[in-house]
Amino acid sequence: MKYRSIALAGILLSPLASLDASALPAAFNGHDFSGWKVPEGNIWWSVDNETIHLKNGPDKKGSTLWTKRAYQNFIMEFEFQLGEGRVDTGIFIRTDKEQIQIGESGSLKRDMTGSPYIAGKGYPQEAKGVKELLDLKGWNQMTIVAIGNNYTIFLNGQHVNSYNSDSSVTSGPIGIQIHGNREMSASYRRIHIGELD
Repeated sequence: MKYRSIALAGILLSPLASLDASALPAAFNGHDFSGWKVPEGNIWWSVDNETIHLKNGPDKKGSTLWTKRAYQNFIMEFEFQLGEGRVDTGIFIRTDKEQIQIGESGSLKRDMTGSPYIAGKGYPQEAKGVKELLDLKGWNQMTIVAIGNNYTIFLNGQHVNSYNSDSSVTSGPIGIQIHGNREMSASYRRIHIGELD
């Protein structure tokens, strides 16, 4: 099922901005990694209590959990919780070159949740109001709307960023990343993804 969207000045105006995630197809069934490509030799990813847990191994290597299917325009809603260490994770948008950051930037050494990371450009546009919205210990809700080259991000129900990427790709899988070169953990749950017209 596809959902109609209306965008103006990069900000989503349709009811999708406040859409109940239960109305979107579940991308994670709460029990296993059906629908996802688990990396070979997996030591990073596990499922427990309807939650995906991610943790760096002792060699501090990174990893990405990719959807098996590709998406063009989509809305993704999920909850995340920051764990131990200097958390650096995020959502790859159709490619491993464009990401919506969750947690601390390794290069900037500060939290950049809700900001796009674009390979070769770093963080071209920082999310607004995140410090006041982000729960550092509890669960947070994020909505990412990708329409063409526009990425619009909501954190805990508030619009925090809209960015137009001149290097976006038109179609590809969605990935959850664990950044390498650090010891950290985080969790994701209630992941829903719906295609947009």
